[in-house]
Amino acid sequence: MTTTEARPQLPFERPNVMDIAPLYTVLNRQDAPVQVTTPAGDPAWMITRFEQARQLLGDTRLGRSHPAPEQASRVSDAVTLGGPSGEQDKEAANHTRMRKLLVPAFSAGRMRRLSDHVQTLVDGYLDEMAAQHEFGPVDLHAILSFPLPVRVLCELLGVPVEDREYFHDLSTRFSRMDLGVEAARGAWDELTEYFLRLVRAKLADPRPDVISDLALAQAEDPTFSDEELAAVGGGVLFAGHETTMTRIDMGVVFLTADLDRRDRFAADPDGQVQATVEEVLRITAPGALGQLRYAHEDIEVDGVTIRRGDCVLINTGVANRDPAVFSEPDTFDPGRNPNIHLGFGHGIHFCVGASLARTELRIALSTLFRRFPMLRMAIAPEDLQPRPGSVAGGLVSLPVTW
Repeated sequence: MTTTEARPQLPFERPNVMDIAPLYTVLNRQDAPVQVTTPAGDPAWMITRFEQARQLLGDTRLGRSHPAPEQASRVSDAVTLGGPSGEQDKEAANHTRMRKLLVPAFSAGRMRRLSDHVQTLVDGYLDEMAAQHEFGPVDLHAILSFPLPVRVLCELLGVPVEDREYFHDLSTRFSRMDLGVEAARGAWDELTEYFLRLVRAKLADPRPDVISDLALAQAEDPTFSDEELAAVGGGVLFAGHETTMTRIDMGVVFLTADLDRRDRFAADPDGQVQATVEEVLRITAPGALGQLRYAHEDIEVDGVTIRRGDCVLINTGVANRDPAVFSEPDTFDPGRNPNIHLGFGHGIHFCVGASLARTELRIALSTLFRRFPMLRMAIAPEDLQPRPGSVAGGLVSLPVTW
């Protein structure tokens, strides 16, 4: 790779929460992968073009393991905790085992059955929102966007609901790029210990939930290590609520940034919500850095050789704004068709929780604007505060009124 001075340093500055960093637009004009410096100061390849991203997400020559973990480039001290491992030969088998355990819990059929419960939760949160509005603008993030995915995920996994603030705090701390390695590692270790305590409790008293399934699977397979359990559990806890929380917030931001657009949606939220959700997923794909992979062998991508062991960041959020695939890619267009975004990844790593996220987004957005058709932001979009240092993006708060 080139010298550090020649590579742009991540994370790139964004003008506001709705737009990607201008430097990504510049990089997206390049035909080949580009070289960047990670927040941890190490070299990496950044993938921003849609077709390249889709190709590499499905390429088995890339993985989360590394042939020599001690030599691996880090994305940031936060997001590389717990990895990479050096067990390349076991990675595919472990991934298949995890998906086999998790897919039934997040199946589309189960999500359809869960819809009534999600609807009840949303109705209750919006009742609370209406009551608070008597005293002025309300924080949609605190009332709806945060508690809904956390509550649903707690119940699905078997995490005590009373612990929701605790594990959200842990996931926030270990996913921040600005707190340093010691803080991030401490949060990750604490989350790992918390999850393993839950696993052991479920083994003694299994219930119909995901953590019980994982505990029983480990009891039947002695090769299923505590580290694997912690990695999958921590990953699901983090991704399952952080990304959906961010997308509810940003869906409301994009819908209300243009009041004519809001009015069109509010006139028929049930009829428009499915296409609107897909556009929210396209334009708000979270992650300031991208999905981390390591090359297991040399890979040629449009004339560039990614060498074995190189770090690759597949930035689906930027790829979803590739002008070669999407017309007016920076415009939020709820009627966009087709909309073949990479908001949930692609290939064997396609997000197992996609049906759950779509269910929550569909019910949250349609109910919100059916209940409050005149909803609008109480501050200007440029005054919204992004969560500091978060690899998942998102907002500190979202004040709204109507």
